[in-house]
Amino acid sequence: MEDAKKIIEEMQKVAKVMVEDDIEENPDIINEYFDCSACGEYKCMAGSIQYGKYRLCNDCVVLAESGFKLKKIKDIQELIDAMEDKRLEVMCDFIKRDENSINN
Repeated sequence: MEDAKKIIEEMQKVAKVMVEDDIEENPDIINEYFDCSACGEYKCMAGSIQYGKYRLCNDCVVLAESGFKLKKIKDIQELIDAMEDKRLEVMCDFIKRDENSINN
């Protein structure tokens, strides 16, 4: 379990550097957003990674890379499938907020 914690902490550090590097390379990236293929949230492009047809936010990159290192997932599709409930929850929240803004 200690190894898992160490791996996750290391991935978090790497992901933080990825964000910093992306911003240093292109400061305008902090104003660029996308819908993460894994969690479904609208996230900043900084630190995101394209895995085949999926773009993951920096937080989900940590999950994916930690999952690979810990041998919990073998490919990105497993993470996408595992996070389906999270994406649905995000979509439902968006629809509720949208309906509330229309009704008010």
